Amino acid sequence: MTERDWESIVSGYAAELRQNWRPLLAAMIGMGSGMSFVGTITSTIVPTLLADTHWAHSDFAKVGALAFFMAFAFPFIGRLTDVIGVRWTALIGQVTLPLVYLAYSRMDGQLSTYIAIFIVQSVLCVTTTSTVYTRLAVQFSNTARGLALAIVASGPAISGFVIAPLLNNYVESAGWRSAYTAAAIGTALAGLACFLLIPADAHRAKQAGTPKRRARDDYPMIFKSRAFWILLGAMALCNLPQTLLLVQLKNLLLQNGISGKNAGFYMSLPLFGMLAGRFVTGYALDRLKPYVVSFVSLALPSLALFVFASPLDSPAIIILASFFLGFAFGAEGDIVAFLVARRFGVDIYSSVMGLLTAVMSFSTASGALLLGKTMESSGGSFNLYLTICGFAVLTGATLLLLLARGEKTG
Repeated sequence: MTERDWESIVSGYAAELRQNWRPLLAAMIGMGSGMSFVGTITSTIVPTLLADTHWAHSDFAKVGALAFFMAFAFPFIGRLTDVIGVRWTALIGQVTLPLVYLAYSRMDGQLSTYIAIFIVQSVLCVTTTSTVYTRLAVQFSNTARGLALAIVASGPAISGFVIAPLLNNYVESAGWRSAYTAAAIGTALAGLACFLLIPADAHRAKQAGTPKRRARDDYPMIFKSRAFWILLGAMALCNLPQTLLLVQLKNLLLQNGISGKNAGFYMSLPLFGMLAGRFVTGYALDRLKPYVVSFVSLALPSLALFVFASPLDSPAIIILASFFLGFAFGAEGDIVAFLVARRFGVDIYSSVMGLLTAVMSFSTASGALLLGKTMESSGGSFNLYLTICGFAVLTGATLLLLLARGEKTG
């Protein structure tokens, strides 16, 4: 590549990103304050919550299985986004999520109360996920689509990198109720900023618009696509261990010899890895073979999972494994969005994403249930769960290589 070619690429990227800074910034803020950030908040607060309420770790792990409710909502949310646009779809969750955090802060300490609030959160707040917000990146980018998706998807990592250590210290000193109250205030302010930044006519932006076909025409076409079923299988397998990052990371670190005082630092490592995964993968998807990039990026957590399951627990090893977990989690957001846009286009982008995200949610919920069962059978150890998930993730990443076959007809 000549210097002139490189300058042309950089200038093209910069021009597209500069022209569309507003929707991309809105989506990044939305991702960084919505459901994609809930896992960081929950993982940070949960150990203190469990210590205060005396809920069994295995019982709480099973609560994650209630995300099955979330899975049923995603296809409807995806279709709604294609029809009325991101701005009004996201508003549902932007209003509800702060109220959910307030409800957590005021609950009576019964697990049943937590479950009731969690169900409301799982159903109504999914409008603040990548199924909705990444549509802005797909609509407003072409040349730099991978990088635009990375910018949008980096929201949770940036928020977590800054907020996780602060929230960890705050919950240790002020308690879980005050921590949830602070989360409610911050989420409300971020949601307002996101809503105001999204262009009012974003759903009519270039390459967008209401779907040209009816749902009964679109979905049969989607289900007949070989690419859809490959993506579905890959995402189902690769998301089994996501409950670790969403709610169990601090507990996993504590079991590997990390003290509660130092957990804040180690919890920032996956977030840093997530941020790196977003941008490295986003740029690579634009410039290299996307299916090979997808395989390499999503296979990384299998190494981390096997390391966590092994006797290796030196600080250097834990740091590297934590980074790999975050890197793959960050990369996945870019990968699934990029491949869906590549194979299905923009008009039905969120409809396809809604279906795939539903499967990913089912997988995450199944992983939470699997974790609860394996912890019960192994005396509270993560190791069996980590080993099972390590093989599942490696298989799922390998499936993505099949997408290279039939690229023009998938």
